[in-house]
Amino acid sequence: MGLIRRLMTGRDLRKRIADNRDRLYRVALAWCGDPVVADDLVQETLMISLQRAGQLREPEALKAWMHVILGNCWKKHLRCMRPSIDVDEAGVFSENDVLASCSEQEIVDSVRRAILKLPVGQRQVLTLVDLAGFSYAEVAELMDIPIGTVMSRLHTARNSLQKALACIHSAKPSAHPSYLRRVK
Repeated sequence: MGLIRRLMTGRDLRKRIADNRDRLYRVALAWCGDPVVADDLVQETLMISLQRAGQLREPEALKAWMHVILGNCWKKHLRCMRPSIDVDEAGVFSENDVLASCSEQEIVDSVRRAILKLPVGQRQVLTLVDLAGFSYAEVAELMDIPIGTVMSRLHTARNSLQKALACIHSAKPSAHPSYLRRVK
């Protein structure tokens, strides 16, 4: 009976791991900007998650655990890429990057391009908080950085995006007023 119970639990865990694929893909795509690389990162994350499922001590922490694995896969990918310039020292935005008048898809593409121009640390924090829905404390734990660093990177990233995308906002009147986001 114990073996059957473990098999059922294993099947349930495998299904829960697979159910996180879309969320992981959105975060990975926001980090790297390349659908092929994002898919590779997610596949590697799923494979590692399945292989190491026995190491998961708290099943309710599965989502966070998988994002930590994704982050580690992303770091490994970046180490292999060895960029020739330091992303933190490169200029973040050019005023010509975002067109003043765009269709909805062009706006989405402009936002994605702007996010990809953020330094890696800012991009990771922004996507984990705003896209994946993690709290500041969870992001600090996932990335192994102080919560103040999370807040600082998020603030800087949002300000950079706001400046880069200002012409889209001014060109398209919003039906919804903008509200400040509550600190998590």
